[in-house]
Amino acid sequence: MSLLQDLVIASRTCAEHGVIDAYGHVSVRSETSPDRYWMARAVAPELITEVDLLEFDLDSHRIQDGGPAAYNERYIHGEIYKARPDVHAIVHNHSHAVVPFSCTGCRLRPIFHLAAFIGEGIPTWDIRDAQRGSDMLVRNSQLGQSLAQKLGNHPAALMRGHGSVVVGASLAIAVGRTIYLDHNAKMQLQAMQMQALQSPGQVDEVVYLDDAEVEALSWQAYARSWDLWRTQWLPRLAAEAAQPKTTSA
Repeated sequence: MSLLQDLVIASRTCAEHGVIDAYGHVSVRSETSPDRYWMARAVAPELITEVDLLEFDLDSHRIQDGGPAAYNERYIHGEIYKARPDVHAIVHNHSHAVVPFSCTGCRLRPIFHLAAFIGEGIPTWDIRDAQRGSDMLVRNSQLGQSLAQKLGNHPAALMRGHGSVVVGASLAIAVGRTIYLDHNAKMQLQAMQMQALQSPGQVDEVVYLDDAEVEALSWQAYARSWDLWRTQWLPRLAAEAAQPKTTSA
């Protein structure tokens, strides 16, 4: 299976799980040229096919001139790849469950084992620290560099009032972290609400994974989840490819 087919599956999987919709994007570092990466043209992730994929250098310039429009926020990806040689895949998403944690004093914490990576730290980036009066989009290298700096060596960063960026050493890890980050945010809110009902004013008594548990779970690469998602999507993509192409008169 090709890397580009996996990128299509990663985009479709994130869309199917509701962490990205018409907006958001997934990228992957080139296997043959680590100073390049692949992501789709500006299209809803659920609609992406291999013909939509474009190659960029780490300054987020297209390798091939011309063609369809690229995502405005591709600089998120280029600047993180530039700063983090260990990162081989990135998901930028607008998870509705995660966004509230980006703009309140409530810190995301790992509540279940599949989201243990949260315990490594999830910083929050505020675009106002880099540019005042923006439209909240990472439209240039300066903003991308600011976000990459805030991300540091962490597995993800929240983007105030916008969403998050999640990274990994593979598409499986980046997609797995993205989906389970969303699940954790929902579970954490539920646990806090339940604790507040049971013991008003005692929200801090919710039991989260401790540092030793987080470290013990650092091996998590979501191989089984990725195998499931890929197995689910392969026949669907094959069926799409087999459909006769229509042309307008």
